[in-house]
Amino acid sequence: MTEPRDAFDSPWKDILEAYFQEFVEFFFPQIHAEIDWNRGYDFLDSELQQVVRDAELGKRLADKLVKVWRLSGEETWVLVHIEIQSQEESHFAERMFVYYYRLRDKYDLPIASLAILGDERETWKPKPFQSELWGCEVSFRFPIIKLLDYASDWNQLETSHNPFAIAVMAHLKTKETRNDGISRKEWKFRLTRLLYERGYERQDILNLFRFIDWILELPEELKRSFRDELEQYERERQMPYVTSIERMAEAKGEAKGEARGEERQKQAIALKMLQENIPLDIIARITELTIEQLQQLRSQNS
Repeated sequence: MTEPRDAFDSPWKDILEAYFQEFVEFFFPQIHAEIDWNRGYDFLDSELQQVVRDAELGKRLADKLVKVWRLSGEETWVLVHIEIQSQEESHFAERMFVYYYRLRDKYDLPIASLAILGDERETWKPKPFQSELWGCEVSFRFPIIKLLDYASDWNQLETSHNPFAIAVMAHLKTKETRNDGISRKEWKFRLTRLLYERGYERQDILNLFRFIDWILELPEELKRSFRDELEQYERERQMPYVTSIERMAEAKGEAKGEARGEERQKQAIALKMLQENIPLDIIARITELTIEQLQQLRSQNS
């Protein structure tokens, strides 16, 4: 089975943006109680990028910077770090400190740094970042949530209506079923069915299904089986839905786009070689274009 995919193509970031208030309520209820949610919140992507673009100290998954207001009326920024990885990262605490002090220095605002860890090491939690020299000392602590810890609260996850309960269950079952495709398919269907049973709005069902569909990746033959079961379930309940079929169709469209990009690149290389009067048979071998395609390309650009 595959692991969660490219960190920079992560639906973790999507659901964090779609359900930020629910995110704080689920993972950090004490912080949630101190925020004035009636004033809303704003994502500060450009501000975050300005301070981290030259401070890459390890793998980032879905770092987000969010402006909120406390009930006291004070503007506060929340810096969220989500790490979905299978091993410890020795520089994690240092990276959080670097982001913190750069933001604080640049914008002079209170900042709370929060960490969500999705690794598999039960005993690993980053220690506070500390640095000391000749009596000059810095110590940086931050709240940490370990997704693995929720495995012991599974019943609570199944009864919670917070969308991040679904996300945590999907994450845990991804790890648990790494080498068991049948069980993964069963859990994928069970979690998808749970979206309906909880009475989520249609858009919430779509948002959360995209996350489940992405993280609980299946082999091709099990994808078809899952799709058939899901379609049957939807027909029985007469519920409109966007299934894996549409995601697969989108993926095919993206693949076609990539193929067109490769073709244009080959043509650009061939055109340059034609301008240098390199023989057609040599260009054809290098670019994998036919002689006829090369002749047409030459005539179009002559």
